[in-house]
Amino acid sequence: MRTASQAVTDRVSEAVPEPQALEILRLISEYMTVLTSERAASEHTVRAYQRELDSFATFLAKRCGKSVLPAQIEHPMIREYMGTLYEKNLSKPSVARALAAIRSWFGWLARKGHIEQNPARLVSTPKLPKHLPRVPGAEQLNQALDAPGVETAWPERDRVILELLYGCGIRNAELVGLNLEDIQWGNECLLVRGKGRKERYVPLGDAAAIAIRAYLPQRAQKLAEANRMSEALLLNVRLRGNGRLTTRSVGRIVKHLALSHGLAADVHPHTLRHAFGTHMLEDGADLRAIQEILGHARLSTTQRYTHLTSGQVAAVYDRTHPRAKA
Repeated sequence: MRTASQAVTDRVSEAVPEPQALEILRLISEYMTVLTSERAASEHTVRAYQRELDSFATFLAKRCGKSVLPAQIEHPMIREYMGTLYEKNLSKPSVARALAAIRSWFGWLARKGHIEQNPARLVSTPKLPKHLPRVPGAEQLNQALDAPGVETAWPERDRVILELLYGCGIRNAELVGLNLEDIQWGNECLLVRGKGRKERYVPLGDAAAIAIRAYLPQRAQKLAEANRMSEALLLNVRLRGNGRLTTRSVGRIVKHLALSHGLAADVHPHTLRHAFGTHMLEDGADLRAIQEILGHARLSTTQRYTHLTSGQVAAVYDRTHPRAKA
């Protein structure tokens, strides 16, 4: 199967016949190997960076009309590329994502000695709008979870999906990456591998534990009938590939269940993760505890991720501060 880099290599070869033109692509390919093996980036990140850097390489080939080396690329050229993305009506978050990939690649080139300094650092990141994602209320979400099961291809497995996303606040990629052995029954927690494969332990609530126990016998039976083995906790119905459920399938399942339970059409796996943090904060949970469970490297991320209304802030103050009531 041909990779995206190989396809771009062909395009650049046609546009710029000099052999040196392939140096950019060779270094991109080398960086992607580092990103995958050494930095343990997620598959989603690897695919996104590959796509952004391939697009940048194509721009460079068309823009320069000659063989171009990384040391010849200056920040005005990168700004020009950002401008082409705006001309394609890409959103500011999309442009920012492209710049992040380019900046990361140039940073690696500088550390490896291919260039003296990172020119992308002189290009400002687009100012992004601060949109707070809408989340269902705690009562509304709990009513949906406690409602009778919806007819799906595998209701018991899908119940586990909802309980782990909302009950544990884990990411979609972390969910599908769970293995059977990651369930720590004795400690009532999950071993979760987050971004960069950083491990953390997340409490396993009673509702999630009950859902998992109901699902496990069916999982074992399906594998036995197919004479298959899989370490994955969540299996796809037909045991395609290694049997592991994909993030895309989880997204479809969550949307279907949300609509079936009367939730908003824009509910997706990350909505449930955000609801987890928001509802814990609304009930007075410590922000640093939420940060630890969510696996955020910086507290500022958790502060942006969760929000309270002014009325909720006042309620917490009235309930907790000794001078709130005379």
